[in-house]
Amino acid sequence: MNPAPESQEAAPAAPREIPKGAPVLEIRELRKSLGGKEVLKGVNLTVRQGEALVVIGGSGCGKSVLLKHILGLFKPDSGSIHIEGEDITQMHERDLFGIRQRFGMLFQGAALFDSMTVADNVSFALDEHSKKSPAEKLEIVRKKLAIVGLPGVENKYPAELSGGMKKRVALARAIAADPHFLLYDEPTTGLDPIMSDVINELIVKLKTSLRVTSIIVTHDMASARKVADRMAMLDEGVIIYHDTPENTFASDNDIVRRFVEGKASMEQMKEIWGESAGKAQESENTRRRRRPPPPAQ
Repeated sequence: MNPAPESQEAAPAAPREIPKGAPVLEIRELRKSLGGKEVLKGVNLTVRQGEALVVIGGSGCGKSVLLKHILGLFKPDSGSIHIEGEDITQMHERDLFGIRQRFGMLFQGAALFDSMTVADNVSFALDEHSKKSPAEKLEIVRKKLAIVGLPGVENKYPAELSGGMKKRVALARAIAADPHFLLYDEPTTGLDPIMSDVINELIVKLKTSLRVTSIIVTHDMASARKVADRMAMLDEGVIIYHDTPENTFASDNDIVRRFVEGKASMEQMKEIWGESAGKAQESENTRRRRRPPPPAQ
């Protein structure tokens, strides 16, 4: 048998066929300690094909650690993570390489290489994992930039771009290798409300047009409401709540309600006001009741 020509790529092993709407990510009893502190304390989570799951939770609750486990960058102390039917917690590094190729990632700060052009940034994954010709890679770069609404910027450098444009270039890079999953780490951080909405629209568009499964970690409740099919709350290392956005924003769970409404707890109020916290809250409630209604339109 003649060897394959050099230009032909060695594609990663294809995952097993997943029926539409079936689970593609299943996390069971995931535990992880870092620096002597248990960060994940038995996380259970299921994500279905084509779904957009938003994970919310306070700073330091373990959201970023959870994302790193999904990417196979951390080994858990115990528990399992099945991705398209395969338990990645039992895999060697060489096998994880193929799993990671199924993921695209939008980092919080875009994470572009300042010394590289937009085209080189977007094609970075293709340079690392494929044997496509320069012409083929440039065609892919232009196509992905057009998808995120940035045609014709391939020769610019990151320093020439606005914050929103950088995020969109990073999104083009994330979809360059046609991933099955897109992970978003605080996608709207540092953006004004209008550009945040542009990114939200792109998250929805990519989920629909590329049929990817999306996991979004965010503190932005307007973003969560717009992009989520389901929402899950991580608190003190466990998933304490998961439901639709509509039910989440109407939840009577005290922790969930305070988070989505952005309200400090009484304990946090006491840290600021001391024993007068209750009176301060009472005064604020009184001021709100006394405010005149807005003028009729």
